[in-house]
Amino acid sequence: MPNTAGERRPAPGAVTQLLAKAGAGNQAAFDEVFPLVYAELRRIAAREMRREKPGRTLQTTALVHEAYLRLLKDASLSFENRAHFLGIAARAMREILIEHARARSARKRGGGAVRLTLDDLVAPVPSLSIDVLALDEALQRLARLDERHARVVELRYFGGLSVEETAVALELSPATVKRAWTIARAWLYRELGGSGPAVDA
Repeated sequence: MPNTAGERRPAPGAVTQLLAKAGAGNQAAFDEVFPLVYAELRRIAAREMRREKPGRTLQTTALVHEAYLRLLKDASLSFENRAHFLGIAARAMREILIEHARARSARKRGGGAVRLTLDDLVAPVPSLSIDVLALDEALQRLARLDERHARVVELRYFGGLSVEETAVALELSPATVKRAWTIARAWLYRELGGSGPAVDA
């Protein structure tokens, strides 16, 4: 595993160049870029772990490294830029947490549900507590209706990317991302048990 001691500030464009090499199968480039984005990966992981119930077995650092290994093993992945890489990493973390939640649920029915809130997703509306498996299923339904809307939610909510970063990762305008975000979060709120008018996603 790459050395993550200390925080390095990369030169402009350095991360993008290294990601391009890593996407082409250059192991050394992947090892070099990891410390440069480690702090941001930990931020994403910490955001996800705060949504977990007390007593979780997976820790923030473990989630970062497990996601890193998953990306490293997938030779089909390519990374266009930093925002794109962080979006893919966020998806990997989400998949890992879902797998852990399913494993806990299998061990004890109902005992492994990971609770989270849509306060950050939909505001200013009453809090709606759901579990990560229900949200994943809703996102899959949304993706069947509109893949763009689902990807925006994935990057903004799970990845913690800004509107501008999401726009870069998806090659969309910030205005398009804002519209998709507004529609998608309203649709999800309704799907997950919130009240309010139906929104065509």
